[in-house]
Amino acid sequence: MYLRNISLLNFKNYSQVELTFSPKINCFVGNNGVGKTNILDAVYYLSLTKSFFNAIDTQNIKYDHDFSVIQGDFEKDGKIEQIYCGIARNRKKQFKRNKKEYQRLADHIGLLPVVMISPADSSLIIEGSSERRRFIDTVIAQYDKPYLEDLINYNKALSQRNRLLKNFSRNNSFSEESMQLWNDQLIPPGERIYGKRVEFIKRLIPIFQHYYESIAKGGEKVSLSYQSHLNEGDFRELLRENEYKDRILQYTTVGIHKDDLNLKLSGYPIKRVGSQGQQKSYLLALKLAKFEFIKNIVGFHPILLLDDIFDKFDKLRVKQIIELVAHQEFGQIFITDTHQDRLETILSELPADYKLFRINEEVIEVS
Repeated sequence: MYLRNISLLNFKNYSQVELTFSPKINCFVGNNGVGKTNILDAVYYLSLTKSFFNAIDTQNIKYDHDFSVIQGDFEKDGKIEQIYCGIARNRKKQFKRNKKEYQRLADHIGLLPVVMISPADSSLIIEGSSERRRFIDTVIAQYDKPYLEDLINYNKALSQRNRLLKNFSRNNSFSEESMQLWNDQLIPPGERIYGKRVEFIKRLIPIFQHYYESIAKGGEKVSLSYQSHLNEGDFRELLRENEYKDRILQYTTVGIHKDDLNLKLSGYPIKRVGSQGQQKSYLLALKLAKFEFIKNIVGFHPILLLDDIFDKFDKLRVKQIIELVAHQEFGQIFITDTHQDRLETILSELPADYKLFRINEEVIEVS
């Protein structure tokens, strides 16, 4: 699978642009702030129906315009998939496949898998557990539609249970029947989500460790483990044991919405002991492991987006990374970088086909 072309209208800093891509490597070079990352985000939009960087769709419309359009043609299994995304202020987002509009955006997830690697990934280490849960969910949801349905249903039930707890406090009342009703809605999808997360992490760990060793070339050991209340026992029993605390705090304190990943280097949290270079290598290995995991599940290559990941890496390490992803185990790749000469030198030594796009504000030159 690969993206043949893309057209943008009023998307972020671009008024109008049309680009045709190489099926292998596509590089966007230019100074910071000229819009390199926005091209990659447009590709991400077409694959996952939303921006990687900004969840509010209307904020991705070019300033002082009322609408934005992203269109692209993907080639998959010898067929063309025409994807359209239309965003307008004060209107519902339109998303179409081969001119037929989706009734639910969730139905598109998984058709055209993509993996983005970006400096924003540092949030996996430095931010709270919700970022790490989102990492897990965006992987599994790209190949398992029932998982996405379970997530949607779990979050709905969780919201209702929390509202019920607030009502109990506000009215100084309690109904065991109402509590059990929402427990019954919460438990089945929660247990299925938990089981799939356990299996995913178990299968991801050896792939992740392999990539870290390939990138870091060092002696340190990295580890990854899954933390969940459900590791400790039956979900229904956990809800029962924590019911009094939930009523006091007015929210659900146990469940898969509290899950987390423990990211460690040499047995210690990488957030605390990892250097900047070690943290970048850890995150890169984690995202490449995500790529390979999805590829093994779906049976074809996702699109790989590398956004400004070479900052603070020396030329040798950059070359090692590009050579790694240019291997036949990877499919179509999009790269952004500020160092044109360095990138051109490395690419010229590779046997893989590539296109280089030089960006200066809205002017894009191709070679």
